[in-house]
Amino acid sequence: MLNSIESRFKEDTFPVHSFPELSFEAWRYQPPSIAGQSAGTWKSKIYSLIKELCAAANSPHFSRQQFLDNYLVQLQEDYPENKTIPQTVSQNMQLLRDEDVLEFHGNGNYTWLEYELDEGVSSNETTATPAEAYSLSDIVSDGCFLQASELEKTINILERKKNIILQGPPGTGKTWLAKRLAYALIGQKSEERVRAVQFHPNLSYEDFIRGWRPAGGNEGLQLVNGPFLEMVYLAQNNAENNYVVVIEEVNRGNPAQIFGEMLTLLEADKRTPDEALELSYGEGTNKRVFIPSNLYIIGTMNIADRSLALVDLALRRRFAFIDLVPQLGENWREWLSHKFGFDAAHITDIEQRILSLNKQISEDPTLGTQFQIGHSYVTPVGTEKIEVHSWFEEVVNTEIYPLLQEYFFDTPEKAEDLTSTLLEGW
Repeated sequence: MLNSIESRFKEDTFPVHSFPELSFEAWRYQPPSIAGQSAGTWKSKIYSLIKELCAAANSPHFSRQQFLDNYLVQLQEDYPENKTIPQTVSQNMQLLRDEDVLEFHGNGNYTWLEYELDEGVSSNETTATPAEAYSLSDIVSDGCFLQASELEKTINILERKKNIILQGPPGTGKTWLAKRLAYALIGQKSEERVRAVQFHPNLSYEDFIRGWRPAGGNEGLQLVNGPFLEMVYLAQNNAENNYVVVIEEVNRGNPAQIFGEMLTLLEADKRTPDEALELSYGEGTNKRVFIPSNLYIIGTMNIADRSLALVDLALRRRFAFIDLVPQLGENWREWLSHKFGFDAAHITDIEQRILSLNKQISEDPTLGTQFQIGHSYVTPVGTEKIEVHSWFEEVVNTEIYPLLQEYFFDTPEKAEDLTSTLLEGW
């Protein structure tokens, strides 16, 4: 069996993990050991515990004795074959000093130099510049054309379900709205508590949850937490705050494969330590992980892209789906008038042209409402006044027409006719 696996591992494209060129090397690599444990694993373990210790103390300063008081028993349980753990700890702290991760002050006292830079563990958020407060009204003032009541309803669904997906045609502001809903949920514009991730076909479980990565130098590979697991631990260690992971284009990847066993833990009624599951890549003796109730997920999904995968039923059951449609109403008209100085006649003309185009798209038997043109296409970006005639013509020719060509790839004359109608008399 090993011989047959080895032949596959040597293939450059064999998808073992996110670094296929390392697959065979990772399998056969035997790094130097410290008392029976790999040097890379030990240093990574010591480093992660230092981060945990500093986060708990809300300070980058600690002593070797404090470290041993907190973690000696745990390390003895994790590595029973190592009979000289205090010496191993000292050796690896020296390695971290050599790499300018730790600063030594004498008498066993240290400073973790990356404390202020680390966003994945440090809970020292209160000492930084206070984050700007953010609420549902701020979403509207930023340029959202949904009614405040609709936004409040969406937040309520997110608080109940824990996971939502914003789905709609292109140009309906899904990504824009997702991040602002996250800010409104946590009550402030905090980049530390909101993390955005883009799903794509090459994204794997090892990228998103946990996987092996090169440690640098001659230390081989080390087990590294992905962005989702980092947010899980951050939320667990700061139960008084809410945290949000924004997943852009969730159906562009393979969600079931990317989430792995975490898919089960997404459910709102499984957000407790009692429901913890063992990860594919465990760490130490405590390999079980749970998703805390203060971690929320907001995904976006383009339902018009025919190249994207359908979301399976297992994922659908764990998310609430919010439909976004083109918003060419009163709020949109006022935004164009006050923000860019468009006169009422031009705004009404643009609105009627897009509504007419969307009606034809919706009634086309090969398309439907999910292929409509979103309001973002006809909403300028920035704050400067612009000349409406040249701007609209440019948008139609460089943004809407190429999209119509994609829609009607087998009948290009239809895309040309719709574009000509859109600009007729303009």
